[in-house]
Amino acid sequence: MKISKTGEMRFMDRYAVEKLDIPEEILMENAGQAATHILAQEIGIKDKRFVVFCGIGNNGGDGLVVARKIHSNGGLVKIFIAGDMKKSKGAAKANWNIISKLPIEARRIESVEEIRSDVLHCHGIVDALFGTGLDREAAGLHKEVIQLINSSGKTVLSLDIPSGVHGDTGEVMGAAVKADCTVAFGLPKIGNMLYPGYDLGGKLYVTHISFPPSLYNSDALKVQINDYVKLPPRERDVYKGRMGEVLFIAGAASYFGAPYFSALSFLKAGGGYARLAAPVSMTPFIAAKGSEIVFVPQKETRAGSIALENRDSLIELSEKVDMVVIGPGLSLDDETQQLVRELVPIIKKPILIDGDGITAIADQLEMIRQRKGETILTPHLGEMARIAKKSTSEINKQKIDILQLTAMSLRAFIVLKGAHTLIGYPDERVFVNLSGNPGMATAGAGDVLTGTIAAMFGLGLSLEDAVKKGVFIHGFSGDLAAADKGEDGITAQDILDYLPLAMRYDREGPLDDFRDIYEGPSVV
Repeated sequence: MKISKTGEMRFMDRYAVEKLDIPEEILMENAGQAATHILAQEIGIKDKRFVVFCGIGNNGGDGLVVARKIHSNGGLVKIFIAGDMKKSKGAAKANWNIISKLPIEARRIESVEEIRSDVLHCHGIVDALFGTGLDREAAGLHKEVIQLINSSGKTVLSLDIPSGVHGDTGEVMGAAVKADCTVAFGLPKIGNMLYPGYDLGGKLYVTHISFPPSLYNSDALKVQINDYVKLPPRERDVYKGRMGEVLFIAGAASYFGAPYFSALSFLKAGGGYARLAAPVSMTPFIAAKGSEIVFVPQKETRAGSIALENRDSLIELSEKVDMVVIGPGLSLDDETQQLVRELVPIIKKPILIDGDGITAIADQLEMIRQRKGETILTPHLGEMARIAKKSTSEINKQKIDILQLTAMSLRAFIVLKGAHTLIGYPDERVFVNLSGNPGMATAGAGDVLTGTIAAMFGLGLSLEDAVKKGVFIHGFSGDLAAADKGEDGITAQDILDYLPLAMRYDREGPLDDFRDIYEGPSVV
C-alpha cells in the first residue's frame, strides 16, 4: 500500500474535486461514513454515548459528519468545538449548518472542566481536533483537551491522524492524542507509519473516500509499505554454489561477534557459501562457534585489524563471489579504514557496506557514486547523519526526504535502521518495513541484518527485492524470538537462531498473529 506525504494528499484532494468533479462534501461524507463504520465495529453505536471533539478545519468537518451519523444510528452524541465554527469554510461549514438544524448539542469549549463530566461518562471519543496539516505545537486549551482525552480511559477513534502528530514525520507536536484506532483518509500518511505517530494511532484503518485506484496507486507516490516479496523456490537438486557465495570482510580485535553474526546469518537465512576474511588471530575463536563458515585468515595490523597488504588478494577473491559485505566489526584503525577506501571503488560485484565500513567512506562518497557495481548501505541514525551531512535531529524531522535525496545522489540502496526501518532506492522509492520489535535494539542485530540481506540475494532475488526481503525476514525473525521469549533480553543470537523458522513461515505464509501487522492498514 502507498503512503502519502501531506502535500501529496492535498494534491489528490484537489485533483478529485477539480478534475474528477467529486464534490468536497462527498469526500467528507465518505470519510465520516467509514469512521462511523469503525465505531460501530469497535464499540457499537445504538444507545451509546459519544463525545466528538472538532477543530474548525476539514478534520473538524469530518468529525461533524461522524456526529451526525452517530445520531442517525441511534447513538447519543455531544460535539465540543475547539475554536469558532463561524470561521469554518467549504464542506466543513456546510456540515456545521446541517448540525445546527439537528437536535445535537454542539458548543465551543471554554474550559476542560466544563466538559470533563461528559468525557468521563461517555462510551467513546472521536478525535477530530487537528488533521495532518498541523505545523505548530499544540498548546493552551488544545493541549488541555488532548490531556483530558488521554486520561479519560475511554475508547478513542482519531480521524486521519491522532491530533498533535505531525503528518509528515510522526513526531509529537507538544502533545498528541493516544488513540485506540485511527482511520486515515485517502491513504495513510507518513506520520501514521513512523514512530511515535504509529504507536499513538492504535489499530490503523484506511478508506479511499472514493478516490480511483489510478490516484492512490500512482507511480508518482514514492513511499509505500514494504510489501510481500515471494522467495524463489529451493529446488530439490540445488547445491551450495547455486544458493549464493558471499565474501564477508569483517572483524578486528575485541570484535568477535560482528563477523560471526554477519557470516552465519547468511547461512541461517538460506545462503550457500559464506567466506569470512577476518584477522588471522581471531579466526580460531570464531570457528569454534561457526564452523560452517569458510575462513580466509587475513594479515593483521598491530591493533589486530585487517591490514592494508591484504588488498590485492581480497580484490582477487571478490571476483569469485556474488556479493561482498564489508564493515561489520572492522574497527576504526587508520590502516583498515584506508583498506576499505581502496577496496570499495575497485570491487566490481555488489557491495553491502555496514558499520565501520560506512565510517570509512562517509567523507569520500564520490567513490560510491562512481562504482560500477551496485551498492547497499545499512546505516543507523548516527551513521546516516555522517553520510547525509545532517544532524540526527534534522534527519528525524525529514527522514523520508533526506533518505530519498541521499539514495538518489549516491545511486545506492540505503537501509536506514530503526523502528520501522526505511529502505531507500536510487529512484526515490522508499519502503517502510513493519516487521521487528524494540527487543531487537541490541548489539549484533545489525550484523544479522547484513547477512540476511546477502542471503536473499544468494537465493536468487534481484538486488532491489533482496534488500526489501532481507529487512523483512530479519524483523520477522526478531518477532518470532520475541513471541517465544519476550522482548526483554533478546540477543543477536536469538534473531540468528530464529531465521530458519522465519524463512519456513514466510514460504508457508505469515502466521495469523503477525499477518495483520505486516499487511498494514485495513481498508474500509
